[in-house]
Amino acid sequence: MALAPPQSDQISLRAQGRVARRQAFSRLSRYILLLATVTGIGVLVVLAVDTMVRGLPVLDWQFITSYPSRNAEEAGLRSSLLGTVWVMGTTIILAIPVAIGTAVFLEEFAPKGRFTSVVRLNIANLAGVPSIIYGILGLTVFVRGVELQGVTLFPALGTTILAGSLTLALMILPMTVIASVEAIRQVPPSIRDGSLALGATRLQTVRHHTLPGALPGIMTGTILAISRAAGETAALIMIGAFAFIAFDNKSVNEDFTTVAIQIYNWTTRPQEAFRANASAGIIVLMVMVIGLNLVAVLIRERFRRK
Repeated sequence: MALAPPQSDQISLRAQGRVARRQAFSRLSRYILLLATVTGIGVLVVLAVDTMVRGLPVLDWQFITSYPSRNAEEAGLRSSLLGTVWVMGTTIILAIPVAIGTAVFLEEFAPKGRFTSVVRLNIANLAGVPSIIYGILGLTVFVRGVELQGVTLFPALGTTILAGSLTLALMILPMTVIASVEAIRQVPPSIRDGSLALGATRLQTVRHHTLPGALPGIMTGTILAISRAAGETAALIMIGAFAFIAFDNKSVNEDFTTVAIQIYNWTTRPQEAFRANASAGIIVLMVMVIGLNLVAVLIRERFRRK
């Protein structure tokens, strides 16, 4: 009589118990994150469409070239656009060389030690400080000046372009330093070692090899920081930037306004026509910021190819 072969236990590859619950939660989290992303994008799309519907009928060449006015139909962005150009240009001149120089010193020349670590930590902390704090600092130091026992430590600049630019320069300085440090750190050490081995000094190595290799990252971080400064409102309101300027700026010692300040002023008006002007101003500001971001992308891609 033949015996039946013993039946072996069937082995299942399906997860069970705690592993199964973890896998189910992992699959669920993917859909939750996707929903969060779609929700955020959906809100942005709704806001963008609403802004376009309100602002595009108002946006024309007359709106760009007209001064602010008490009549919404005659109001424009001319003085605020010129003020933005003045403030951003001065901010770039004041902040960018200092930021890049600081990054080069910290990454290439500063001795590794506790002091350097503390400096890096404080720069990282300053990058997260709210802009209103920089506005208070700018009001106290740059606008009103600093005196100690009758001695002027820093002259009072008033509510001028120079005071606003110094405030914005302090605001974007930490993030520009961090972006530049990371870009310099991405340059391969072999490039530095090869240059030094061939007899170049450390300064020559930084000038001819390290900085050109880090330039795409530095430019990207710099332009993104400038984009943030271009849309800044709280810090400039704090130092007393004017909302109504009906003349063209010709020096850094004049009163000023910016596109962001002008938009804020229009949104505080009860008339619906001024809200349409604010939507048109938002479109102009969005185009400026998107243009700066596009320039950053193009610069990065161009230097990567090289």
